[in-house]
Amino acid sequence: MPLNDINAESRREKSIRHGHPSTLHLWWSRKPLASCRAVIFASMVDDPSSCPEEFPTEEKQNKERTRLHNLMREMVRWESTDENSLESLEIQNSARYEIAHSVARMHNEKPPDKNDSGAILKYLNDKAPPVHDPFAGGGSIPLEAQRLGLRASASDLNPVAVLINKALIELPPKFAGNPPINPDASKYDTLSWFGTKGLADDIRYYGSMMRDMAFKDVGNLYPQVSLPNSKKKATVIAWLWARTIPCPNPACGFKIPLLTTFQLSKKKGNEHWIRPVVSGKSISFTVQDNDKNIPKTSTIHNKNVTCLACNTSSKLAYAREQSKAGNMGEQMTAIVAEGDRGRLFLSVTDEQIRIALSAKPNWDLVPQQKMPAIDMSLRVKGYGTTHWHELFSPRQLVIHTSLSQALEKIHRQIIKDGADYKYANTVLTYLALAIGKNVNSYSKYARWQNTGDKVAGVFARHAIGMIWDYAEANPFSHSTQNWLGNVEWVAKVVDVLPTHVNTGSSHQADASTTKIKNKPVIVTDPPYYDNISYAELSDYFYVWLRPLLRNIYEDLFPSISAPLDEEMIAASRFKNTDKRFEQLMSNTLDIIHKHSNPEFPVPIFYAYKQQEKDEDGTTSTGWDTMLSALIHAGFQIAGTWPMRTERAARSNALGT
Repeated sequence: MPLNDINAESRREKSIRHGHPSTLHLWWSRKPLASCRAVIFASMVDDPSSCPEEFPTEEKQNKERTRLHNLMREMVRWESTDENSLESLEIQNSARYEIAHSVARMHNEKPPDKNDSGAILKYLNDKAPPVHDPFAGGGSIPLEAQRLGLRASASDLNPVAVLINKALIELPPKFAGNPPINPDASKYDTLSWFGTKGLADDIRYYGSMMRDMAFKDVGNLYPQVSLPNSKKKATVIAWLWARTIPCPNPACGFKIPLLTTFQLSKKKGNEHWIRPVVSGKSISFTVQDNDKNIPKTSTIHNKNVTCLACNTSSKLAYAREQSKAGNMGEQMTAIVAEGDRGRLFLSVTDEQIRIALSAKPNWDLVPQQKMPAIDMSLRVKGYGTTHWHELFSPRQLVIHTSLSQALEKIHRQIIKDGADYKYANTVLTYLALAIGKNVNSYSKYARWQNTGDKVAGVFARHAIGMIWDYAEANPFSHSTQNWLGNVEWVAKVVDVLPTHVNTGSSHQADASTTKIKNKPVIVTDPPYYDNISYAELSDYFYVWLRPLLRNIYEDLFPSISAPLDEEMIAASRFKNTDKRFEQLMSNTLDIIHKHSNPEFPVPIFYAYKQQEKDEDGTTSTGWDTMLSALIHAGFQIAGTWPMRTERAARSNALGT
């Protein structure tokens, strides 16, 4: 394969946002679409050396291989996924034809006409085996199999992953070419509703209606802020907060605001910071609009906590002890608002604090499930946090439950506007995923990024760790992480999903026990020992999605949490954890070997190296274990390919 080109496009793809399927809903460790597209194509297209009747000489084989490689170079570009472009449609059709040609060669049949896209799709549907991923996760592999014209099948143990795959490959083709049903769509009756543009339009329309409902319900909790020395008001983008603990000095009596930085914005020309003001028995903050006299150290740094009032220092363990004891509070430190020429940074007012603290959640609607007893990725439990709802402030709980209630009303409205239940359920599914995006943004573990002046979600890493100062986004603003913005992210993905394709299906299954039907080509990205605890992390979303969707997807949401006991992971909650993982992986590979199509290779992505030292000092890795398990399952390893798919700037790569 032309690896340099594939790797370059895979890395480039990580910086593409609008319309990229990864922005539909968060999932961890997604594989780039480019690498999946290339691997599936290369697995199903014959190398010319295996076709001596057609390419009898090495020269002709090289020429044909070069042609196929050039097609791959074009095919893996992000621009080649655009179904609105004739050029990209031609590239997609050429890729599908090459697969169909190889399948026809296998059956000793004549391939379909290379210029007849409909005939190619029909031939692939009738004669090509489906592509199946038993660890579908974020859906990159099944989506790219479908884009290549193949029938795609996705399964995963995790219900949130199954839901994401349904939204990517199963639901969109069912409504391809359909106009929207919302009342405003009649204004655009001359528009050709190509692909899923009608569905995307309904997502936008009913998402906007949900905003109006929620604003009527709880908009009073999100007031504008008065501008200093002016009668004008501005819409708040975010309220910035710091957690607080009592000063360990008994003679002090102040509460220490735990700040990792005093800097609000590092943008050139708009630098701002907060200056602490000690008065009476409290500490407040004043926003400064220059970069002079910014404190060089924060109140929590180098594993120490320092009081702003008396300068007493204590170890970080003291903050953890105070949190466990229930002595950790919160203090608003600054307000970010929308200005005519950029962000406004304003000092806190008593009125803004009063309104924020007045929020009263409806506890009958708030998910109150406990976090797992033994966990790997929920590091906040070390600070006494034991329930999922404790990751949110009262005002954040209020907006989440308000939007959830609005979604129920919207479902009835969609039916009233003329949709059948299948379509109404589909629109509801995508709006529920938008609520999932909100849950990632509106949390006490979302961060203010002072380099980009925006709110960043909870999951900078594959874990939920303590953050000392957080950003509370305004769902009714027109800026970072607002509700309509999250709806738009979802709609843009739906806008560009492949729809003139063969069917896709997504279902829940345990890869280590479930037989695979129809002898598919199996392409997969299995779990990597203890690298990511998908079940624990996905519960962050599961507890919110379940009440919204359990009546539609009864099989996906029967229990109060995602399956933990069956998860294939080397987690401490299991006895003999390494042996258990290796046995489950071995069982899975046995099933894959038995049920995969013998005419095609089984490509497996495996990226994580888990290193251990044996008694004799030699080092074994998860990679060794995977290769050994493949051989023991009966596979023959044909080759390994170094695919470099990650950004050097991602959090886990910085400084390494």
